[in-house]
Amino acid sequence: MATAVAPPVTQNSAGSQGPTAMVFMNMGGPSTTDEVGDFLSRLFADGDLIPLGRLQPYLGPLISARRTPKIQKQYADIGGGSPIRKWSEHQCEEMCKILDQTNPETAPHKPYVMFRYANPLTEDVYTKMLKDGFGQGKGGRAVAFTQYPQYSCSTTGSSLNELWKWRTRLEGKRATGEEQTEGTISWSVIDRWPTHPGLVEAFARNIEARLAEYPENERKDAVILFSAHSLPMSVVNRGDPYPAEVAATVYAVMNRLNFSNPYRLCWQSQVGPSAWLGAQTSDTVKHYVERGQTNLVLVPIAFTSDHIETLYEIDLEVMHEDAKGHPGVKRAESLNGSPVFIKALADIAGAHLRSGDSCSKQMGLRCQGCKSERCLESKKFFAGQSSLPGLLPAIR
Repeated sequence: MATAVAPPVTQNSAGSQGPTAMVFMNMGGPSTTDEVGDFLSRLFADGDLIPLGRLQPYLGPLISARRTPKIQKQYADIGGGSPIRKWSEHQCEEMCKILDQTNPETAPHKPYVMFRYANPLTEDVYTKMLKDGFGQGKGGRAVAFTQYPQYSCSTTGSSLNELWKWRTRLEGKRATGEEQTEGTISWSVIDRWPTHPGLVEAFARNIEARLAEYPENERKDAVILFSAHSLPMSVVNRGDPYPAEVAATVYAVMNRLNFSNPYRLCWQSQVGPSAWLGAQTSDTVKHYVERGQTNLVLVPIAFTSDHIETLYEIDLEVMHEDAKGHPGVKRAESLNGSPVFIKALADIAGAHLRSGDSCSKQMGLRCQGCKSERCLESKKFFAGQSSLPGLLPAIR
């Protein structure tokens, strides 16, 4: 695995700006059915992702324990585990190979994959980076590259909060500012990239490939259904930017397709009885099929690789159950090993490395209704390393 075999790093402050750790951040998924219980326990304990209020420490374990057998069966049905680690490590490795050529001044670029709820966990990857020679008085640069193209406090925000927590714990007082900070890892963040041309092109090509399977006289009338992971309305109403950024990706992809087909954006993976962002993907497909609109192309627009939301929820539940296996209901391939997508990742990372910025200006602005002190401190830390004047004071 890429996160297990990276050679030791030798820092050389008198040489180039490298080596650079390129750290892919994602939710992750259990690689085996035995990991499902721990995965769900971490997931339902995270108030950034699933806000359960003051009862989270009690409700989280209860919900995860009740759901474990059902979710284990779902992972068994898609081959015994999630492929997200395999694809993430492949994408990161291939991106680093390109960066070594296009950005030699920050080479060598070392690939790491850091998951929020599954192995390899944030704390384990951070520990490995220290063992590989980053930090611990040696300094070195690391880029936290979110693999959620569209920013949400529930996803990217949660992952960055977790990274900030473990940096503080594992790099000691150096990380808190209580002592001189030289020698700790210098972090920067790629926190969103919803309309990058390479991302848009990768999505568009996969959609075009699926549209080409319809008879020519039916092709232009096939409905493109973009599906993204939903959010609780409590998070949306707090001011989370995710719905707007997902919509921006959808519009950019349709613009690239010259608006060749009718389209809609829908949402999947709702959990629990509270109100979530809709319309739901499953309901949308059911209603269209019932109305006789059976040429539908489902596009997982907020995911960068296959995992349970594509392989089980869309392929097995939506396409085979909700759509009753109708041959006109298809799914565009996920990005996975797409060379167009991997080049896009390298373009995004390369531009970031050359910019000298520690994060986007947008990341420096909290949600209107945010009351999380952890979010505030995390943003202050990452934005505080920025060379951009005026960014830090915007975080309040």
